[in-house]
Amino acid sequence: MRVAVENTGNLERRLRIEVPEERINTEIDKRLRDLTRTTRVQGFRPGKAPFKVIQGRYGGQVRKEVVGELVRSSLYTAIDQEALKPVAPPTIRDLADKAGQDLSFTATLEIYPEIHLKPLAGVRIEKPVSAVTEADIDAMIGVLRRARRELVPVERAAAEGDVVEIDLEPFVEGRALSTGKAENYRLELGSNDLGEDFEAGLAGKATGDEAVLNLAAPKDGMKTGPKGKAVQYKVRVNAVNAVVLPELDAKFMAAFGVKDGDEAEFRADLRRGMARELDAALQKQTKERVLDTLHEINEIELPEALIAAESRRIRQEWEAYLKERGVDPAPDSGEDPALARQRAEKRVSLQLIVAEIIRQNDLKADPAAVRKMTERLAAGYAEPDAVINWYYSSKENLARIEALVLEDAMVDWVLSHADVTERAATFDEITNKGQTDSRPGPE
Repeated sequence: MRVAVENTGNLERRLRIEVPEERINTEIDKRLRDLTRTTRVQGFRPGKAPFKVIQGRYGGQVRKEVVGELVRSSLYTAIDQEALKPVAPPTIRDLADKAGQDLSFTATLEIYPEIHLKPLAGVRIEKPVSAVTEADIDAMIGVLRRARRELVPVERAAAEGDVVEIDLEPFVEGRALSTGKAENYRLELGSNDLGEDFEAGLAGKATGDEAVLNLAAPKDGMKTGPKGKAVQYKVRVNAVNAVVLPELDAKFMAAFGVKDGDEAEFRADLRRGMARELDAALQKQTKERVLDTLHEINEIELPEALIAAESRRIRQEWEAYLKERGVDPAPDSGEDPALARQRAEKRVSLQLIVAEIIRQNDLKADPAAVRKMTERLAAGYAEPDAVINWYYSSKENLARIEALVLEDAMVDWVLSHADVTERAATFDEITNKGQTDSRPGPE
């Protein structure tokens, strides 16, 4: 077998492969003789048909099979021989397999790039640190009380903190928008859910009042209408509701599992839950900072095949997200193609960088850490032991946890070699921003 390799790009290789005719004929002859011993042919006893009869009947089919197998085997032999690492199956062209001639073909493939990681000495990574405070617990209690609030209709003008029920219909340049119309939409004044200007137009309105709100063109196109175009809203107030928060009493605490009305125990439970949430969020943000830093300092030429595969995966994730919410994704929905490609490129780059750090430093998924993470993930289920057993029931199931643990080990390794500075942050900054916003409401 003869192999010639041509560099047609930094990561693209073209292989010209030739297999001697003698090798093809030898394999064809062997298979035909095996058929002669086993094939039934009418007019001859089993295994007694002449070789030329078998050759005439099956020669074309056998040659096709032999050529196909030799193309595959010689291709991967050539890839091993040339020490190439393809990122995707090669593309085969110019196949010549005429009888009486050597078999030849061309294979084009992309290879993985050589990765030269930048040293981490002197690279600064900011690591957020935080702790649950008594003020955070007070704020969370406020969130829980608002979640169990009672809405009481009132016959007065709406004020901040009230929840108004409104019908609204948006217009742009005199034409009704196809989206954004709603009936009995509940809006808490002061929440800024629809924007400050929208809420300002409802100030002082009572049940039965109508208003036309002329809103300036939004900058982001998210709150009140399409980007760059002024929106006119026709609004009718159907009800004004005062918000009454429940008392922090035994009945309220029992709803959260504290049955004896012990406020200290209630606060301790909240602290434990908030601490778990905070730890997870801190770990997530730290990992994001590490990955962002690795991406910034390491420039890698990326194979197009990997980018294309990751782009398809991103699209599939987007479609799955919409379908879970009952939305049929349109062919042209999703991110702008240029932004989607940037995201795919970053993912591919980080996959290669992380894999190289793990390989160079021989990082392993510690079994104790795997067990700990499995138990933590299972803790949120009704039968945690069953979940743990499921993970440990097969290598494939446990591999998901091992991959997460290995990534955490990579993050720890990076942090141990970089210049890490800590940044103090509040619970609300680290977790979902605004979830403990203790905006006051009527008692």
